Amino acid sequence: MQNNLRLLEALCREHNIPAADNALNLLVRYTKLLEEWNHKVNLISRKEDAPVIVKHVFHSLLISRIHEFMPGEKVLDLGTGGGLPGIPLAILFPETSFLLVDSTGKKIAACKAMIRELGLKNVMALHSRVEELRGVIFDTVLSRQVAPLEELCGYCSKLLKRDGALICLKGGNLEGEIAAAIEAREKHFGFPASVDQLPIDEIDPLFSEKQIVIARW
Repeated sequence: MQNNLRLLEALCREHNIPAADNALNLLVRYTKLLEEWNHKVNLISRKEDAPVIVKHVFHSLLISRIHEFMPGEKVLDLGTGGGLPGIPLAILFPETSFLLVDSTGKKIAACKAMIRELGLKNVMALHSRVEELRGVIFDTVLSRQVAPLEELCGYCSKLLKRDGALICLKGGNLEGEIAAAIEAREKHFGFPASVDQLPIDEIDPLFSEKQIVIARW
């Protein structure tokens, strides 16, 4: 755990991610819990080619480089799996409210257990399909799942407030996905006005072809 702490502290300092000592310790504890739960429930790949704290936890924190999470902001983590990117960001921004949603009950049960163990008060986990969410509007939606961008934008058209943003961690060639999402705006009211890409491969070779995609309404 000390190695993970030193590694994460160095990465956050190098990339200007504001993580206090308490947050760093919680992030390391979350990494350990994530690895333990992954032996019971398939939350992340069990054949990791890099440290979990880099490939999954620090990867999630990179969203904070392009989005300032504010006190009272309501954030939805869509298809959260093992709590990524929602739990790491909830640790970093304790005054922002996060709702983690996944359609797989076992994954949400793991998230709830980790949230309790970490003592987090600003994050909740809900077993639900996104189509079943009713009567709630979010400032920001996050996603690390592999659903096509057009599909994610379709969900967000009913869940995001005006001037909200969908922020996705994605990989590979995204030109077709982005073109389809923008083209869909002509057919469907509520699709994003713009989509931007931020490559993150300069941070670490591990993130080769990885990007943060931001769709704005």
